[in-house]
Amino acid sequence: MNGFPRGGFAAGLGWAAAAALAVMLAPFAVAVRKGVHRVVDVAEAMLAKARGNRNLYALRMVYLVQGALVWLVPLPVQAASYGSGFLSVLAWTGAVVWAVGLAFEAVGDAQLARFKADPANRGRIMDRGLWSWTRYPNYFGDFCVWWGLFLIACDAGLAAAAVSVVSPLVMTYLLIGGSGKRLLERHMADRPGCAAYAARTSGFFPRPPRRSAPRRTGLERG
Repeated sequence: MNGFPRGGFAAGLGWAAAAALAVMLAPFAVAVRKGVHRVVDVAEAMLAKARGNRNLYALRMVYLVQGALVWLVPLPVQAASYGSGFLSVLAWTGAVVWAVGLAFEAVGDAQLARFKADPANRGRIMDRGLWSWTRYPNYFGDFCVWWGLFLIACDAGLAAAAVSVVSPLVMTYLLIGGSGKRLLERHMADRPGCAAYAARTSGFFPRPPRRSAPRRTGLERG
């Protein structure tokens, strides 16, 4: 689309940034008044690294960072709203990728909830259903959702694509190398059966589980 309204899009981004800032400053004000920053889920661990004024550190490293993500992540949605309304093959492909991602998130979360609801599974590793194909079906689903939205946004033109691609790239980093997969793997490393589960199950992109290698005995050697 050659007539992408850059001015209108830039103005929309400005309003979105203002809204994101307001959304994060409100809980910051509440937290300062109560003297605790647990209203934002990542604040409790990050404040252990605080130097100097804890409130200013929390504002800078927690609330403003979260606000930036709130503004950044929906970029493909904002860009797609300026499309012509007639979806191309690329946009339909994006819709399919988005739907696959949503299905992985919904089904994976539902399977995990049923697994945890059974007392017999306490302390066990979830390795059934989608969780037998990937150790993180919800993270893979989120990955597909944002890349699908990016493909839809590409229908609005090259300028929209160039701006909105930042969103899925950042989300991919966060899901795989940032606060998602990496931290969860570190947390679960000592769980019984985790190493065997990791050996047979994909770390991110779904694939059939590997078969466990048979144990060798002395009778099998020449």
